[in-house]
Amino acid sequence: MSRRFRGESHHKVDAKGRVSIPASFRRVIEASDPNWTSGENPELVIVYGDHRRNFLECYTMQAIEEVDEQIDTLPRGSRERKLLQTLFQGQSFATSIDETGRLVLPAKLRQKIGLANEAFFLAAGDTFQIWNPDTYVTDEVAKTEAYLDDMPDDFDPLVLLPPKTRE
Repeated sequence: MSRRFRGESHHKVDAKGRVSIPASFRRVIEASDPNWTSGENPELVIVYGDHRRNFLECYTMQAIEEVDEQIDTLPRGSRERKLLQTLFQGQSFATSIDETGRLVLPAKLRQKIGLANEAFFLAAGDTFQIWNPDTYVTDEVAKTEAYLDDMPDDFDPLVLLPPKTRE
């Protein structure tokens, strides 16, 4: 998929669980929904499974279809397939962005990540994450800083990428 999410953003969450999606994220969601046309509400899937995750992972329709296709390649009845079906198909919420650019997060999802008055959006390639801003700082930022603290001062993060293959 050629469209990627980029950036981070803070947004207010109202009492009904409505939160505005960053405008640049909406363009990616629209472009990655094969059924979307101008004037319609683009769809996405929010994955909330995995009790160890303390954020919501939002997939475009193309991205979740790629995951579903990979799951379908696993043998029926296998432990791996059952697990992935539960996490990505059972513990997910299909939704759409309304005409004002907002997403309604059900109470169950807000409670799972402790979301109250504000949400933190973080791009993650062909998905994006919704965090409780405090949890993001205490969990993710702290982990990243600890990892980088163990690296030499001249560390270049690009060395973590796999080497390019020649064609």
